[in-house]
Amino acid sequence: MARTLLNVKRVTKSFGGLMAVKDVSFHLMEGEIVSVIGPNGAGKTTLFNCITGMYTTTSGEVWLHHLVQPINITGWSVHQIARHGVARTFQNIRLFLQMTALENVMAGRFMKTTSGLFQGLWGTAASRVEDRQSAEHAHQLLAFMGIAHCANDLAAHLSYGDRRRVEIARAMATEPSILLLDEPAAGMNPRETSDLIGLIGRIRQQGISIILIEHDMKVVMGISDRVVVLNHGENIAEGTPEAIQHHPRVIEAYLGEEHQTVEKKKEKLENRVP
Repeated sequence: MARTLLNVKRVTKSFGGLMAVKDVSFHLMEGEIVSVIGPNGAGKTTLFNCITGMYTTTSGEVWLHHLVQPINITGWSVHQIARHGVARTFQNIRLFLQMTALENVMAGRFMKTTSGLFQGLWGTAASRVEDRQSAEHAHQLLAFMGIAHCANDLAAHLSYGDRRRVEIARAMATEPSILLLDEPAAGMNPRETSDLIGLIGRIRQQGISIILIEHDMKVVMGISDRVVVLNHGENIAEGTPEAIQHHPRVIEAYLGEEHQTVEKKKEKLENRVP
């Protein structure tokens, strides 16, 4: 049976008088893809930042369960959380533009190496071995992403879709158990989006569980096992993609009261006896 990997318990994050995330709870199971959706400003990225240590939660807890025993990672640093198997990408791509695709992915291996600054500067045998291993691993990840031919191209010269793939490869270079993807399909054309759906499925086959923020409903409905819906920082619904599509609070959050009024009027007209 699948086990729980991540448990978010009543997480709240406020900025002064603004409550960005309020009392949100959900979990991620082994081998699962969970999508977090909601209108703009619903608190999705803030929630990711709380999970990955970029923000300190105002209240609530985040627990990891994939280790020997459950660990409360609330308040941990970004690096501590990443070392324990949680990696992420960002809504706005954050690559080193004047570095090659290969070098960007290798940068994700820093926490897996043991050589320090001194060994690197002096080019010790241990550091050279680790550099070679990091390069080999990065080449494998780029091939997995389907962009091995871009290894020596500067990130600045890559297409938007290929930059996304490099960013995902860099996150995977940390060898995560859990991968958080923040709007990976944003800015992609239909073909790139279709390819992304297949790529996310292959990542899951590598034994990585995924939490996804996404506005493209084709992506969400095509790959999600469960969907968590936020609105004004609160969790208003959770369930299978099919259930979420017909949930009245979700429809209202996305389409508004005006749509609800129009639908009710339409229903009355359709049910009117001639």
